[in-house]
Amino acid sequence: MVQGENLTLTYQDGDKTIDAVHDVSISVEDHQFIGLLGPSGSGKSSLLYLLSGLRQATEGEIYFDGRAYSKMPDRERVALRRTEFGFVFQQHFLINYLTALENVMVAALVQDKPHAEQAKALLADLGMGDKLHRFPYELSGGERQRVAIARAMIHRPRVIFADEPTGLLDRRTGMQVMALLRSYREQGSLIAVTHNPEILSEADLVITLRDGQVANVKDRVARRSQEAVFP
Repeated sequence: MVQGENLTLTYQDGDKTIDAVHDVSISVEDHQFIGLLGPSGSGKSSLLYLLSGLRQATEGEIYFDGRAYSKMPDRERVALRRTEFGFVFQQHFLINYLTALENVMVAALVQDKPHAEQAKALLADLGMGDKLHRFPYELSGGERQRVAIARAMIHRPRVIFADEPTGLLDRRTGMQVMALLRSYREQGSLIAVTHNPEILSEADLVITLRDGQVANVKDRVARRSQEAVFP
């Protein structure tokens, strides 16, 4: 589905050239949960932005269903992000003068009654059914993040990109938020960036980055398969 080949992202810091990502290759399959792990400045968020098309690679290529991002006109890349991708960030970026329901509806491609009913059902599934008409400033941090997750899921994207989705939450709320995100594997894929390995305990693949390069890869699917064959 999403493939990155030999990805490098560089930027200038004064007269120095810095590789935020250096020669990284990655493949994301349908219904897969991939964790990008590493300390601050390791390149994990930069890699997520490359894979989602929010940033353009300095070198290398990214493909969606075999079609190269670099070959897509701007309009097609924007449409790809709107229809096939969902985003959850550390900051919820909700619109303060819209209710929880309206914030989710903003992300719906067509704001008609079926989408309204779908948004209500989705918020209810996320434990927000009794807070549909509350404004973001009336919600807790965990509740605001649940609304942000519903907004990312409303158009049923094939991939959700989550950048430090639990970074501003306490441990209990953070684990609840990750459980909600993990449940999306039944419908699509999840790529989550974090510095906390605990929230990636059920990831299929965990890629650790350091200084913009892959330092370690843990393939839990392969390990579980081996354990099943050799108990």
